[in-house]
Amino acid sequence: MLPNAPGAAAASAPAPAEAVAPLMRGITVLRRLTEADGTLSPSALEKATGLARSTVDRITATLARMGYVRLDGRDAVLAPRLMELGNAYLAAIRLPRLLDAHADALADELDESVSLAVRDQDGVRFIHQATRRRAMSLSFRIGDLLPAERTAPGPLFATEWEPADWARWRARRTADPEGRGFPAVPPRAGAYDDFEDRTAEAGAQGWALDDQLIEPGLVAVSVPVRDPRTGRVACVASVVSHTSRHTTDSLRSTLLPRLRATVAEMERELRESTTLPRSTEPPRPARLPRSRELTGSGELTEGTGALGLAAWTGASKQELGREFVESLARGLTVITSFGEGRAALTLTEVAQATGLARATARRALITLEHLGYVESYDRVFRLTPRVLGLGFPPLSMLPLPAIAAPHLAELSARVHDSASLAVLTGGAEEVQYTARVATSRIMSVNITLGTRLPAYATSLGRVMLADLLPEVPLPEPLAPLTPYTVTDRRELLTLLEGVRGAGYALVDGELEEGLRSIAVPVRERGGRVVAAVNVAMHSSRRSVEECVAEVLPELRAAVGRIEGELAVAGMFRRVPEV
Repeated sequence: MLPNAPGAAAASAPAPAEAVAPLMRGITVLRRLTEADGTLSPSALEKATGLARSTVDRITATLARMGYVRLDGRDAVLAPRLMELGNAYLAAIRLPRLLDAHADALADELDESVSLAVRDQDGVRFIHQATRRRAMSLSFRIGDLLPAERTAPGPLFATEWEPADWARWRARRTADPEGRGFPAVPPRAGAYDDFEDRTAEAGAQGWALDDQLIEPGLVAVSVPVRDPRTGRVACVASVVSHTSRHTTDSLRSTLLPRLRATVAEMERELRESTTLPRSTEPPRPARLPRSRELTGSGELTEGTGALGLAAWTGASKQELGREFVESLARGLTVITSFGEGRAALTLTEVAQATGLARATARRALITLEHLGYVESYDRVFRLTPRVLGLGFPPLSMLPLPAIAAPHLAELSARVHDSASLAVLTGGAEEVQYTARVATSRIMSVNITLGTRLPAYATSLGRVMLADLLPEVPLPEPLAPLTPYTVTDRRELLTLLEGVRGAGYALVDGELEEGLRSIAVPVRERGGRVVAAVNVAMHSSRRSVEECVAEVLPELRAAVGRIEGELAVAGMFRRVPEV
């Protein structure tokens, strides 16, 4: 966190006596990695955090064990599983789940970017982005923090500020007049002295404009979405455009009416969600949304609550010794005890969800509250939007090939053959390679990124086509690429039925003589096949039976890891497949 960013005062204030120092240091490392767009070397982390190199090494080793960081050669790289911290906040507030579809529909209708944002002290933090793909497009990400005075949502949130909030804002503006504590926007000074007037105007008219406050050419109009239970602003919906497409006058006359209509639909959605009949079942104990179990290899998988966490932390400490910072792992796990239906938890509920002793959970909560990631009222704790600042902005931009790449590299290293990721394209008649790790051999499979091949004759294509049964788009006729290519439509459909049942496809010499490959589908969190991973080799390398016995288990394990990270990354956004 930069010195003048919101929350810096709390973080720099003397820590409570019961605060967990390793947790504070671990969060500092995550913040610095986030500010660096997800990648720093250990020496750069040492310099950015002011921590000793040995401390940095222990923290990154612990975060790597949790799956939150990947140690890639000489760098520490944020991993998609870290997004489960931000997902806990987004699930707890429920706004993305209820309102994202309305925002996306409005973006499609207007062909403009639409965002949802919440208040984070005297800043504005995004919880959803529906952006348009253009040469000049919006580059803000979920989790990005903007100064309230340089946005259209800011004045709408400020209509509900208390005197203490205004005092905090003035102090921050005095200390940081150019807004350098907000790395998501370019520094700029001297244009925001009218913020209080704009706040009064926004309160009177019920909407607000951003006329190039962030940067020249960027304009936006915003309308508050109110909580039906309290009447207060729950979030703000904005339509963002460029002066080449809209002036502030046309924003007001053309886009504002449609934005208001969509906000009315959003508020109706919120009203209906609060009036749904409640379950008559007794409340269940709080549980971790993505708790961990320890596999035989020491990897983390989804588990079932406190016992799994205790076993995992104990085994990790035993294996890594001093390199594993148990109090850091426990403290971050406290964040994931929150979620949908668990927006507000008591200390007892947090302890039950994590399996931690009450005293341990209490110290973690005290630390997180001191740092601004948790707030408490009447003995109940809630996550704050600041949790989204722990890795979410850079990770929310990752496409599927970037998520898969390190797992392909590991798979290739384990089987000593090329590994690739591909998607269906061309009306599902072709596969397109989107990620690939090749081996260094005199004779190897030579395929480059972007290569397209007929789906019916490849293992990658067949595992994806099998998911489309019975409506499989097949070219007519099926061209014989080699003497072994299956060209009879009925025979191919029978093969695809078998592939669907087996969960993998093996193609031997049908695309090119001597080329043998085996593939497994990649499914998103809803179960839909979105891609496939294969291992390809010369037929002299392994027999068909050896491919199934030796390669298939490694292939399935790699795809399982990809699907695990894809499920986390895709919980509140659509992960681009290319």
